[in-house]
Amino acid sequence: MANQVVAHFLDGRLVKGTSLDVAPPKPDCHIRTTDQGMVEVQLADLKALFFVKTPDGNPAHEYASTPTPGDPRLAGSHRISLTFQDGERLAGLTNRYPPLGRYFYVLPVDASSNTIRVLVNRDAVREMTDGG
Repeated sequence: MANQVVAHFLDGRLVKGTSLDVAPPKPDCHIRTTDQGMVEVQLADLKALFFVKTPDGNPAHEYASTPTPGDPRLAGSHRISLTFQDGERLAGLTNRYPPLGRYFYVLPVDASSNTIRVLVNRDAVREMTDGG
């Protein structure tokens, strides 16, 4: 099954579409878009790749910065706070802190958000702190 994704590039560009071949050890992935066809994306060019429920999202959604008590995703997870080079902040959960490798996955703390998980490019992170 194809994943709905939104690629946030370091230069501010966005590419929305679906992808089947995202893997942190690979240097690239492909995103099938409705307007550009198949786009090859270099992970090094990304700030992050957001796996989403819908590519349009909900701009009015107020993101929670703390998890809901009893959220099953908390078991075995570390809460972290990321600040990207562009100033965007992300409160998330990861299975290892500090994460290994140049690219790592984070689940958003807000389970009700449009974002399912995020593949983060460590080079795009200005600050990362253990949140609990």
